[in-house]
Amino acid sequence: MDPREAFDRQGSLGVEEEFYVVDETGRPVAGVDDLVYGDRTPPDRVADRLSHELFQCTIETQTPTISSPTSERIESEVRETRAALVEHAAADGYRIAGAGLHPAARWRELDHAEKPRYRSQLDRIHYPQHRNTTAGVHVHVGVADADAAVWIANEARWFLSPLLALCANSPFWNGYDTGLASARAKIFENLPNTGVPTRFDDFESFRRYERRMLELDRVRDRGELWFDVRPHTELGTVEVRVPDGQSDPDVVTAVAEYVHALVVDLAERYADEADPSAPDPAAAPPRETAVDRGGRGLRRELLDENKWRATRWGHEANFVDRDGDSVVSLPDHVERERDRLGATGLVDLLDRESGSARQRRLVAEDGLDALCRDLIL
Repeated sequence: MDPREAFDRQGSLGVEEEFYVVDETGRPVAGVDDLVYGDRTPPDRVADRLSHELFQCTIETQTPTISSPTSERIESEVRETRAALVEHAAADGYRIAGAGLHPAARWRELDHAEKPRYRSQLDRIHYPQHRNTTAGVHVHVGVADADAAVWIANEARWFLSPLLALCANSPFWNGYDTGLASARAKIFENLPNTGVPTRFDDFESFRRYERRMLELDRVRDRGELWFDVRPHTELGTVEVRVPDGQSDPDVVTAVAEYVHALVVDLAERYADEADPSAPDPAAAPPRETAVDRGGRGLRRELLDENKWRATRWGHEANFVDRDGDSVVSLPDHVERERDRLGATGLVDLLDRESGSARQRRLVAEDGLDALCRDLIL
């Protein structure tokens, strides 16, 4: 099938969440064989939407595709999917925990999954993948045109660093306080084909790159292009992969709602630009301002700088703005997005205690054991 044909739905939404399988104390355990490969059938909600990740203590769920997303529908699907996973795990005596990195997970002591895909990655990538105990949230938004999907992914890149800052939830790694708001972001970026992607001219240029990586045997499949945002050529979506894993479903709901609004808005802007009946730009002032732009004129290095600021400082970060000259604080960006897209969920994330601050506070007050228990869904 022509991969362009996958891009046939506009505005649909799906959410993937990665979690840790833990015991009653919240410590990671090797539960994947029981939960994914066991004889017991999972609840209907997750029966076909359950898979394991690199380690035997990590598991992923997917919500059903939501064709007409609303805040209420997104929240319902996220909560019901989580509840089904928790029920499934409890039947075998396990619990489920959420965070970008599990603070007590020591990668040298944890078993990797035996799935051929992951064994191949371990053999090819070695050390960075052997220690990759990360868990994230991935949001898919349907786009009805392949070239539009590439354009949207290009434009979305600037917006992802503030989003990471708002949901950073991984200060601890290997039992150590890294000093970062999202240590997951740095651990994951040690893998190839990660981080902020470069700009692609159109869908064909992206497909050439994708095919070339497969031909060179640099990836086993296109799913191993793990960039923060990418056109998903199998599902026909723009996929945003930057958020940390979460224990609180309200954070995931706010993130998914915002990503959906952002992608839909960019799709409308692409349609306006591609419309041959649009007014001649030479005959009128430019339609977009620096506030509208997704950082298309920014060097890749400045986009990387913004991601570093989010990774290090979380809620306290500020960013090189989309005009490339000024700096915008996280509160000012959130206010701008609320006014522009009605993204009230971002305001809620900014106003609440951040995930990384909460984790540090719990450890300071009651120790690591208390934090491990707190991360259980």
